[in-house]
Amino acid sequence: MTTTNDTATNATTRADTLGDGSFARRLGEVGALQQGGDAFRALADSVPQMVWSTLADGHHDYYNARWYEFTGAPMDSTDGEGWAGMFHEDDQPEAWKRWTHSLATGEPYEVEYRLRHHSGGYRWVLGRASPIVDADGTILRWMGTCTDIDEAKAISQHNDVLSRELSHRIKNIFAVISGLIGMTARSNTEFRAPARDLQSRIAALGRAHEFVRPHSEFSRPEMVAVTLHGMLREIFAAYPAFIEGRLSIDGDDFEISDRGATPISLVFHELATNSMKYGALSNDDGRVAITVASVGDEVVCEWTESDGPPIEQAPSHEGFGSKLTELAVRQQLGGSFDREWPREGLHMTIRAKRVRLTT
Repeated sequence: MTTTNDTATNATTRADTLGDGSFARRLGEVGALQQGGDAFRALADSVPQMVWSTLADGHHDYYNARWYEFTGAPMDSTDGEGWAGMFHEDDQPEAWKRWTHSLATGEPYEVEYRLRHHSGGYRWVLGRASPIVDADGTILRWMGTCTDIDEAKAISQHNDVLSRELSHRIKNIFAVISGLIGMTARSNTEFRAPARDLQSRIAALGRAHEFVRPHSEFSRPEMVAVTLHGMLREIFAAYPAFIEGRLSIDGDDFEISDRGATPISLVFHELATNSMKYGALSNDDGRVAITVASVGDEVVCEWTESDGPPIEQAPSHEGFGSKLTELAVRQQLGGSFDREWPREGLHMTIRAKRVRLTT
């Protein structure tokens, strides 16, 4: 099967950029890379990754030396579809699904799976592949790599366990505080009404905590049709200013994914907390207006404070919260942010890639 890649990506390589025309024409033939010469073999065998290649239809016909060192497989034993038996059986369905999709569409291939190691066990690897196309966009061959990520995966899983343990303890603290409030209210009838209000705010803090704590792909809260406005209302439900109408949310609204919810909620939680400590929400008259606008492929959020303590000058240093904002906006959401410090209150503009929020 020959697939045409109509929507070329940055990962697609033109065959005529790889050498003379005769070599480019041979790329679609079985064993073409083995004829690439000593320079190609030296280059392919010197990289730390396992390098592999297939014909346009997915038939594997090349592996570099790293592949055979890692797997311990006999030379040429994993050609054709023999490579599939090297995967952990639990990971094969997803790997096949993504590979079949890439072959059908020409889109780059990427998947994590456990690959059999020469020791007899399995190690996590990151598999990637991109097509090589001719001048007409017809795929001649796929070039792929496998990168050993087993240690990084173990560290990530360890950190996830620690994060969940910490989150569990924090939620237990919320439960203990709520219980103490309830016990006090039972012995003091005048305190019962404010106690119920306080317990509801503590419960809202617990729900907000699930959004803003670090998550792995397995621990993210599952959300059904949650919009940006809805998530922000959930985050701010514990803040008196929101209940009193001094913290408003206006503008465009749209559904967001669980992956996008964590970084954007972290940013707004940090802004609201700082505003309560130092900014407009630290007094009874201060206000915060949040506006959201879709501009091309970006989402632009404006945070504007007013009627709070006057600002004499911008902060002289950045704290840990600023570093979290930097990580969330620039790295996780692919965006940017600007802060202005007029006397009437902080004004912050946040730009995020819409696709990072919605997928």
